[in-house]
Amino acid sequence: MKNKSLSLLIALLFSLIGFGVGNFAFAAQPDFEQLKKDYYESHPGKGSHGKYWEPIPIQKYWNPKDFYTPPKTVQGEVGRDTCIGCHQSTSPGAFHAWKNSVHGDLKKIRNLPDSDVRAYKKKKLAEVEANLTKLGLLDKGQQLDQVGCIDCHGGVGKDTINHAENLVMPDRVACGTCHLSEFAEAESEKDQEWPQKQWSKGHPSHAVDWEANVENTIWAAMPEREVAQGCDMCHYQQNKCDGCHTRHTFSVAEARQPEACATCHNGVDHNEFENFMTSKHGTQYQTLGKANWNFEVPLKDAIAKGGYTAPTCQLCHFEYKGEYSHNLVRKVRWAFNPTPAIADNLGHPWFEERKESWVETCSLCHSASFAKAYLDAADKGTIQGLAVEQEAKKVINKLYDDGLLVGQNSNRPAPPAPEKDAAGGFFQLFWAKGNNPSHVERVYADMWEHDVIKHYKGIFHANPGGFTYTEGWSNLMRGYTEIMDEDTRLREMAAMKSGGKFQTVSASAQQPSSDKDNSLLLSALLLIAFGLGIAYVLLKPAKPESDQGPQ
Repeated sequence: MKNKSLSLLIALLFSLIGFGVGNFAFAAQPDFEQLKKDYYESHPGKGSHGKYWEPIPIQKYWNPKDFYTPPKTVQGEVGRDTCIGCHQSTSPGAFHAWKNSVHGDLKKIRNLPDSDVRAYKKKKLAEVEANLTKLGLLDKGQQLDQVGCIDCHGGVGKDTINHAENLVMPDRVACGTCHLSEFAEAESEKDQEWPQKQWSKGHPSHAVDWEANVENTIWAAMPEREVAQGCDMCHYQQNKCDGCHTRHTFSVAEARQPEACATCHNGVDHNEFENFMTSKHGTQYQTLGKANWNFEVPLKDAIAKGGYTAPTCQLCHFEYKGEYSHNLVRKVRWAFNPTPAIADNLGHPWFEERKESWVETCSLCHSASFAKAYLDAADKGTIQGLAVEQEAKKVINKLYDDGLLVGQNSNRPAPPAPEKDAAGGFFQLFWAKGNNPSHVERVYADMWEHDVIKHYKGIFHANPGGFTYTEGWSNLMRGYTEIMDEDTRLREMAAMKSGGKFQTVSASAQQPSSDKDNSLLLSALLLIAFGLGIAYVLLKPAKPESDQGPQ
């Protein structure tokens, strides 16, 4: 009995040691210096097409790392109190936003009772201070009173800076100095790899959206730089954090609401916001959520403590297997837009595992069977829309290859370098000269870059009007019809000029196989009937002579 008790005691001891080690490993903070080094080394700057464009002044705010330089209007050394006193009068909007923010008075956080839903911020503040102490930016045992102008625009803990030389515009690293866990989570999006290389590593995600911008050939080629920088105004999340956490309030309650996503996730190719807001989920949010839900509650407690009765963008996309983080791509499957390379590989374990994760997310409110049934339907509906776009693509490419597009041989200027000509290319949405693009190409560009994306995102955001009629399938049908008409017209004209026989590019492909089979069967039956009729006439027995009546 004594030996048995001793064994149990030893087992318990090792269990506790293991539990402690496990907790230590789980609680281990990321290495800020390594994160900072990796971030700057991998940042694309102007990108590989940098020689084709030059930044305009406003772009220093979208990419401060490469383009920001301090203004020379204020000279000399300024201190912490100087910043606050000056900006209270020169930029009162920014001042009051900061003054009323968490950054403005950290003592309010420390004094929150544990019963307050914001009390979790006390632990977060302790983590921030521990990390700053580790980095040598805060004395041991020292507490932050506030995060002032100089901490973000000069350096954490600095007392003075030279305004004309050392002033900075905060980037991801500046925010990550304090918000280390969030910085690491957001950067981890860069680790995503697609199993069949449908997208390059890390794409698409917020963590590489600036890279996606500057590596886009038409963006670099456009001479209208003031128009092109409109793309920057969304594609700067790789550079800064204020796309979601608006400066200078930096409110998490704001960032947890769908409208925080709306600036970028709207429009023909990023139309998630419209689809969400007019879905049943969005209806619940607008009718009940804005008035009754508590957005100060962390996402993990949104349903149990925050009163959520429907999902938000954040509740679904920040969640993965019950955890919430700033890595938003852990469940990504179709990504930005549907492609055959994705559609053909949905049965791969990589995609299946992510689909199961989505079922778990949907099961926060729905049954697992409903979630799976809807996701299955959404996959198949997306594939059906993609099939229409791909059929139209073949027709457009064949017209281009055959040189039959309007003006193709007489009035088709090449797009500006480094862009290259292509049928129905992305550049044709942003550049036009002469007959490049021709009308039918623009119709196709809308189909693949707009209509099929609206169709897909409408389905997955449960917006039936959006994907079936208003924006999705109906638009695909209209585009397909225009392309088929134009194909017929152009080929008829070409046949008339050459005196040859006219046939559409895909005449046989346009008729469904079942219709062709039915036509052949009907023709065969008619021939058989005709043959039997002739045989009957030729081979029928002679009719006996009729009686002549009495003699």
